[in-house]
Amino acid sequence: MSREGLTVSTTTTYLQVRRTARVVLLGEAGQGVSRMWICCHGYSQLAPEFAREVAALAAPGRLVVVPEALNRYYKDDHGGVHGPDHPVGATWMTREERLREIDDYCAYLDSVHDHFSNQLPDLAGVTALGFSQGSQTVARWAARTSRRIDHVILWGGGLPQEIQPGPGMFGGARVTLVAGERDRFAAGAVDRLAQSLEAADVACKVEYFGGGHRLDDETLRRIAASA
Repeated sequence: MSREGLTVSTTTTYLQVRRTARVVLLGEAGQGVSRMWICCHGYSQLAPEFAREVAALAAPGRLVVVPEALNRYYKDDHGGVHGPDHPVGATWMTREERLREIDDYCAYLDSVHDHFSNQLPDLAGVTALGFSQGSQTVARWAARTSRRIDHVILWGGGLPQEIQPGPGMFGGARVTLVAGERDRFAAGAVDRLAQSLEAADVACKVEYFGGGHRLDDETLRRIAASA
């Protein structure tokens, strides 16, 4: 690296550091809870906001876990002072150091799974739902993890390019693809992904609802009833 006529030698190193994560729950962990849902938000959302969007999942015997991505930033940032009302969003990753970011959030989601599943002695099923950017987050995690996941739901998003469809791609978990009929990001892509999965002998279910790039209460309840 050169600056003002000086040549400076630099070395990059990496450290694992302790982070505090925000996780919002719908329901309480403990005996009698047989179903756990881990729901990953989309780009620029926060966990409390996304918890409201999945509130239709709240039900006796079900714990809904909404972890927040560890990278926060000021939204619509045009410089200047950030006041108390300036909106904040979170993202699971960017292109910068993307592979390390993926490693980190997969380890984070493993920790989330461990923390809450260990409090559920009657656990009989785990669902991982990802919305928008969160769908690729969930797909990467489900493809890597050794933790129990029985059902993977990719909502308003799809598979990362590096994941090739194939039997056992999510450890044998059931796969459901969901999109709004007017979702300009995912509607057509869902059908193409379903065809790719079926061609690779991966059974999947496709759900559409009358809406855009968002969640839908009725569809959430219907899927949850069969989970």
